[in-house]
Amino acid sequence: MRDRDRRSWLRGAPPPGWVRVLPVALLAGVCAAALASPEPLDIGFLLGAIPPLAVLSYRPLATAVLGVLVLVVLHVPAFRLNDPGSTDALTLGFVAALSVVVSFVRSRRDAQLVTERAIAEAVQRAVVPPLPERVAGVRCAGLYRAAQRGTLVGGDFFDVREGPCGVRVVMGDVQGHGLSAVATVASLLGAFREAVLDLLDPESVAVRLDRRLVVDSAAVRHSELFATAVVLEFGADARAVRIVACGQAGPVLLRDGRAVALDVPVGTPLGLGLSDVSPPTGVTVRLRPGDRLFLASDGVWEARDASGAFYPLLDRITGFAGDLPDLAERVWADLVRYAPALQDDVTMLVLEPAAPEVR
Repeated sequence: MRDRDRRSWLRGAPPPGWVRVLPVALLAGVCAAALASPEPLDIGFLLGAIPPLAVLSYRPLATAVLGVLVLVVLHVPAFRLNDPGSTDALTLGFVAALSVVVSFVRSRRDAQLVTERAIAEAVQRAVVPPLPERVAGVRCAGLYRAAQRGTLVGGDFFDVREGPCGVRVVMGDVQGHGLSAVATVASLLGAFREAVLDLLDPESVAVRLDRRLVVDSAAVRHSELFATAVVLEFGADARAVRIVACGQAGPVLLRDGRAVALDVPVGTPLGLGLSDVSPPTGVTVRLRPGDRLFLASDGVWEARDASGAFYPLLDRITGFAGDLPDLAERVWADLVRYAPALQDDVTMLVLEPAAPEVR
C-alpha cells in the first residue's frame, strides 16, 4: 500500500542516507578503480558529478571539502586520471565553486521552509487540536487526512466538547478543500465551541452554525459558501444520542457485529440561511453497552475504485476489529487499497459510550 501520509524526500523530507553517501562513494570508487587498473582509465569526468551531488544533502563547508578533494584526486599522479590539462582543472574548479554557492542557497531555503512548516503546523493544530481519548462519558477517536499534501487541515472538520447539556459532537465538510477552506473551518469550529456552552439542544447548535456561515458570506459578492454537517448530543449517561443532520448522512451504528446506517432526516446544508424556513430536526437513538457510532465524510462514502464502484463501507467495516483508533486506521488502510487515487479530504470519527470512571 502506498503510504500517503509519509512526506517524501522530494516534498521536503530530509534526504535518505544513500543520497548523502553517494558523493563519497563515487569519489572512493573512482580512486579504487584507478589504483586497481594496470592501465590508465579515462574516468576523470566522473569527478565532475561529485560536487553537484553533494549539493543535494551537504552544507556549503562539506561541499567545498569534497570539491577540493576532487581537484586533489584529479592531480595525484598515482591515479593517472587522463593526465588533465589546465582546462579540465579549471572546469572542475568552477563546478565545485558553483556547487558551494548553490549549497549555500539551498541550506538557507531549507531552513526557511522548516521554520514556515513548523509555524503552519502550529496554526493548523490550533484550529483542529488532537482529539482526546475520552470526553466525559464518551470515548472517541478521529482520523483526518487532507487531500492537499503537506497540510493538516482542509475542508473537513470535527470536534467533541463537553458542555452544561452533555457531550456534543460536530463533523462537517466545507465547500471545497485545501488551505482555502481553513478560514471557514476555523469560523465554524469557533461557533460550535461557543454554542456548546450556551445553547440548550443540538438543533440550536446547527442554527448557530448556519448563521455563522451566512454572516461570513454576506460581505462576499456572489458567495456560494456552504457546508454540510452532523451534530450529535450525548445525554448525561451517554446511553442516548440525539442526531441532527444538515445536508450530510447520519452516523453508522455498529452493534453486535453488524453495521446499520441510522435513518436520520437530512436537512438543508449550513450557510443557505434556511433555518427559519426549514428548521433542522433531530432524532434520538438509544444506545446499548458496546455500541459504537462511526461517522465518515464524503471522502469515504464517495471513494471509487478503478471501475467506478463506490467504497462499500457498510460491508467492510464489520470485518475490522480493535479499539477505536485501530478501527479508524484499518478503515483508512482498506480505503487506500480500494481507491488509491483519493482526491477528497477523508474524515472519520468513532464514538462509544464509556464505562463510568472509577473514582
